[in-house]
Amino acid sequence: MTEPALILAAHGSSDARSPEVAVALAGRIRRLRPGLEVRAAFLEKSAPFVGDVLADLAKRGDPAVVVPMLLASAHHARVDLPAVIEESGAVVRVAEALGEDPALVTLLGQRIAAAGAPADRRDVGVVVVAVGSSNEAANARTATVAAALSARTRWAGVEVAFATGPHPTVAEAAARLTRRGARHLVVAPWFLAHGRITDRVAAVAAELGIPMAEPLGSHNLVAATLLDRFDAVQLARIAA
Repeated sequence: MTEPALILAAHGSSDARSPEVAVALAGRIRRLRPGLEVRAAFLEKSAPFVGDVLADLAKRGDPAVVVPMLLASAHHARVDLPAVIEESGAVVRVAEALGEDPALVTLLGQRIAAAGAPADRRDVGVVVVAVGSSNEAANARTATVAAALSARTRWAGVEVAFATGPHPTVAEAAARLTRRGARHLVVAPWFLAHGRITDRVAAVAAELGIPMAEPLGSHNLVAATLLDRFDAVQLARIAA
């Protein structure tokens, strides 16, 4: 049986830094899994469009698994992507969004340590900044990153803030951490890539005098997590 192609379905952005990460991750996956067809595609603002890639595969009669390159199971994962798949006419399997995967939390910890906040410092407070969603359940799941990070460190605390939508803001989360005894704060973007939103977060962090860590970016832990989502779909198909 032909192994399906892996289609990375990313959000897309007019900022070139964002799609560059998706393309780089596709390359990492190819190196981790030689022979697997891997294509990065986008829901908006970047090319190629997910629907076009899926329509092309459908014409060829080739199977595919779509892996959402999204950190939250919010509107893009629950509404936009299914609509694009349906319109393409392709019959594909869709994996779970990346979510709060332990490997990604580990990588986030590495990014924070590189920004000057190792796990054994008791005076550290970390503000994890996510994009935010109108879906309360998605925000609640994102907020679990704080507990996952705290369990691995001796920090004074971790708070989750949202760059858009719901509270708390970065400033509000930073104030909470200071009240809890944190003297060394770090802003940690829960984003895969730099873009306009992370630039706004960086500007707020600079105004507050707080260093900001790098996004997760193109890293083997992200590539491996995407492969895990692909493999889970394959195992479920075999079990069925």
